[in-house]
Amino acid sequence: MIIKWLRDLKDEDLRALLSRETGIQDVLPNVNEILMEVGSKGDEALLKFTEKFEGAKLDKEGLKVSGEEIDAAYDAVDEKLLEALAEAAENIFAFHDEQRERDLWMTEVTAGVAVGQKVVPLDSVGAYVPGGRAAYPSSALMSVIPARVAEVPRIVVCTPPRADGSVTPLTTVAADMAGADEIYKLGGAQAIAALALGTETVPKVSKIVGPGNIYVTAAKMLMRGSVEIDFPAGPSEVLIIADRTADPAIIASDMIAQAEHDPHSLAVLVATDDLVASAVEEELNIQAPGADRKEIVLQSLEHSAILVADDIDEALNFANAFAPEHLEILTLDPMEALRSVRHAGSVFLGRYTPVAAGDYASGTNHVLPTSGYARHFSGLNVDHFTKKMTVQMITEDGLRILEETVTTLAEAEGLKAHAESVRRRLGKRE
Repeated sequence: MIIKWLRDLKDEDLRALLSRETGIQDVLPNVNEILMEVGSKGDEALLKFTEKFEGAKLDKEGLKVSGEEIDAAYDAVDEKLLEALAEAAENIFAFHDEQRERDLWMTEVTAGVAVGQKVVPLDSVGAYVPGGRAAYPSSALMSVIPARVAEVPRIVVCTPPRADGSVTPLTTVAADMAGADEIYKLGGAQAIAALALGTETVPKVSKIVGPGNIYVTAAKMLMRGSVEIDFPAGPSEVLIIADRTADPAIIASDMIAQAEHDPHSLAVLVATDDLVASAVEEELNIQAPGADRKEIVLQSLEHSAILVADDIDEALNFANAFAPEHLEILTLDPMEALRSVRHAGSVFLGRYTPVAAGDYASGTNHVLPTSGYARHFSGLNVDHFTKKMTVQMITEDGLRILEETVTTLAEAEGLKAHAESVRRRLGKRE
């Protein structure tokens, strides 16, 4: 990892860092084939791809996690882990409950004219919970709990099975504890296809949420014509802004924590002090070789970066251009720096606020837009599971007040029947 001053970065290097090529284009043809086969062959295709990609040979009845399997999962999970899941779930419920809007509100904009909004939950949602390299019970909590808070009637979880055809007990327990109605042993693009299109065993849903690998992300993007999705959520990333007051050992440990997710994860430091940057590089060289997931960490750090900014303003401008999934601000006055942040999935302020806290237990959601999509999308929240319809109720006097405005504009647009619909209600005809 080479330390570079921001001002010295070549345009092409800066563009490459900001764009974060995900490689989705490379997998689209293969993913599209999977989606089409699930669409035409249903469960048969699901069973085929589950055996091919997960090594699990299932029958149709085995695709859904049974009540007996859920009970067995609780028995298999250590009591301390159950307590940790319950505490995390409690905080996540509390945070997302604060996001709830009034189910219905009305206000009078002028005499006799009341307008408002009604918030209703989606009919059904599918939550994808990754498997593969590790179990992610926290993602089950994060994806299901806001849907439960929004009162979605049917919440479905899909997660990859292990080779023996079972789902990791911890993930099963987390999904059940969060409030999932159905859990299916499905991973990858085939899971997204099943949720979006429906099969004999897996009824389709209205929306799909949750993080996944490049194949899952590509499938979600391709399925947008059949089902709504939350946002693209690819390889995880962190951007850390640090001044001379930051602890290099903590910065390095946070970069390694991000890097251990996946070889494609990205950890970027923007320091306003070159001595801090150099000290972080030294700490990475000390800490990374001893990481449990050393091979993954070292691969990830190869394409990560340490940059030096002239001042905090330059660092913050870069952060807004980068639009990171996670943004850590380790400065003397992080709240002041926060005022300038416009684009980030989730922000972590100060020495005692690691990304890990948000990943598991502080209550905020860790399902976040990556690869710069934080410029356009919010992280997963209760609003993702609801839709809003406008409401209006007008009295006769209120309509008389609006009559001239409505009829004048309607006739200017050549829509005379619109104007007539107002006049008839008031006992008038043109």
